[in-house]
Amino acid sequence: MFIDMLHCLKLHHCVDLCLGGLLLFLAGLQQVEAAAAATEMVNLNWKPFIYGGMASIVAEFGTFPIDLTKTRLQVQGQSQYTEVRYRGMFHALFRIGKEEGIRALYSGISPALLRQASYGTIKIGTYNSLKRLFVSHPEDETMVINVFCGVVSGVLSSSLANPTDVLKIRMQAQGSLLQGSMMSNFINIYQTEGTRGLWRGVIPTAQRAAIVVGVELPVYDITKKHLLRSGLMGDTVLAHFISSFTCGLAGALASNPVDVVRTRMMNQRVSSGSPMYKGTLDGVMQTWKNEGFFALYKGFWPNWLRLGPWNIIFFITFEQLKKLPF
Repeated sequence: MFIDMLHCLKLHHCVDLCLGGLLLFLAGLQQVEAAAAATEMVNLNWKPFIYGGMASIVAEFGTFPIDLTKTRLQVQGQSQYTEVRYRGMFHALFRIGKEEGIRALYSGISPALLRQASYGTIKIGTYNSLKRLFVSHPEDETMVINVFCGVVSGVLSSSLANPTDVLKIRMQAQGSLLQGSMMSNFINIYQTEGTRGLWRGVIPTAQRAAIVVGVELPVYDITKKHLLRSGLMGDTVLAHFISSFTCGLAGALASNPVDVVRTRMMNQRVSSGSPMYKGTLDGVMQTWKNEGFFALYKGFWPNWLRLGPWNIIFFITFEQLKKLPF
């Protein structure tokens, strides 16, 4: 009897040891998986974030006067901007420079650069990181994956950077009439319109970014991939130039109607009464009804002539930064 009890105790002890060992093994396995996940997150490439922000700032500064003319052309025709002051991009450039001075061509440059430091960093970094989460190698990428990653990164980055976009557009639209620094204008918008004023137009901004980023980045990647696979050229500046020019044209065609509505919504002020547009679709329909279909493509040429050079400068700069030995 005593011996049976000893055997029973030993059996229980063995079972406890086995269960304890199994639990320790499972806990260890869980820690290994957690460590692997943490290592994977750490190993996510930080370079696209930094290089994306730097290249965006360079491209923004180089093309800002064209962007300013686009904004001026898009806001004219509204009730508070009934006078048609500018007949086109070049006329706007010369008239602004003559009447307001050369410095006026860079009205709103501070929030624009701040926007690119945040928007460009998040956009490019998120896009590249999302792609690597889906596929490990660039050659395995598909158009569907790239478009999805572009849309997500565009919405996220534009939403976070919206206050700087509002500041930029307000300062561009008013030019020299809007006195004060970027910070004083920021405080003025916050005091008179509240937090909502800083995120005015965030929905059409996110929609535009989803279209632009969801078109431009995948088109660039696919065009570059086909150029390299065709054997016509290597991974050279010429390949980057052709790919960036193509994606800039595609992005401008797809995004201009939303861009017109977004610009007008951001330029609205609460003090001026009820909002002119209830939303993006309402803005598109009202613009079409009151001003005609081609009003949705107001500012298209400066938009394309900006997106083209902007993308060329951006991608060539970005590709050269990627070649740095660190």
